[in-house]
Amino acid sequence: MRKLWLVFSQTATVCLAVLFVVSTLKPEWLASLGGATPSAPAQVSILSTPTIPASANPRAASFSDAVQKAAPSVVNIFTSKEARARHPLAQDPLFRRFFGDQFGDDAQRSSSLGSGVIVSPEGFILTNHHVVEGADEIEIALADGKKLLAKVVGNDPDTDLAVLRVTTDSLPAITFGQSEAMRVGDVVLAIGNPFGVGQTVTSGIVSALGRSQLGINTFENFIQTDAAINPGNSGGALIDAQGNLVGINSAIYSRSGGSMGIGFAIPVSTAKMVLEQIIKTGGVTRGWIGVEVQEITGALAESLKLPDSKGAIIAGVLRGGPADKAGVKPGDVLLAIEGKPVLDPQSMLNLVAGLAPGESAKLSLRRGQEPIELAVAVGKRPKPQPQQ
Repeated sequence: MRKLWLVFSQTATVCLAVLFVVSTLKPEWLASLGGATPSAPAQVSILSTPTIPASANPRAASFSDAVQKAAPSVVNIFTSKEARARHPLAQDPLFRRFFGDQFGDDAQRSSSLGSGVIVSPEGFILTNHHVVEGADEIEIALADGKKLLAKVVGNDPDTDLAVLRVTTDSLPAITFGQSEAMRVGDVVLAIGNPFGVGQTVTSGIVSALGRSQLGINTFENFIQTDAAINPGNSGGALIDAQGNLVGINSAIYSRSGGSMGIGFAIPVSTAKMVLEQIIKTGGVTRGWIGVEVQEITGALAESLKLPDSKGAIIAGVLRGGPADKAGVKPGDVLLAIEGKPVLDPQSMLNLVAGLAPGESAKLSLRRGQEPIELAVAVGKRPKPQPQQ
């Protein structure tokens, strides 16, 4: 019996060993013995976006086409200005004998940078007046890296715009859009050269329209945007989602010097008017009647017994000016110019500026409680004095 048990144990051990080897090396033999088909190896399905040709419809979330359309028209502007400081001992003969004339002239060059927009294939470039103000030398860098010297054709400090020109042809001019069609919430892109790092694109929306009374320019009608505008962006392009120019980036509200999400751009409608006048005449001509006006507050309207706060109070009249000769007096309330209502001092300024110098304009006023009308011979608005 013991011998029989030993044979059984050895046989069982051998069978188990053979079964282990077969299951490890040839598992399909066991599956065929059981009548089952071998299972296929597991596969992982990976979902991927199909490749879309570049010529197909653009992605909805991308503004690459708009940027590619407008970016070649935006240039970097580098300016330099030489300031010479006279040494206090420059006139001393002894010092001049040893050091010569150069001792008395301490020449220093200051440089700044900004941006500009090519608005004509003939080489006209639109930028901010403050970017090129007082510059001795102006150099622009195209998007392809080519550098050219530029000259100022004319400027308009009242709107902070200037027109430059380079002596070359076939430049990539930008397409003008319609700033009047812009709505709050529309997507806009700002293109410029912030901090001199190179051409940069930022995106945002139109935050507000018709911003005025900010104390930035004489004539203000800004597009406000939250697209980041930083130092060096001044004079660059504000474009719509189709790549059309809708504004010239001009200023920011900031406590730190960097963007805080409140930037201002000059509407392209204003820029186009200034551009055309400068190219045609070398400057911008505006009407002027020689008055200072004041806003009508609710308290002021009540004290003067005015029916509402519309219009502008004549706070001062320049002696010998057009308004003085026409009989306008301080305290008069200006209600309309050539039939167009005066809503506030800013609208009055814009209406007067739109008058043609040398022509006669009808002013509708209220003197006391009596309405009166006066005809004024419109003068030419004097240029603002440069800041020292």
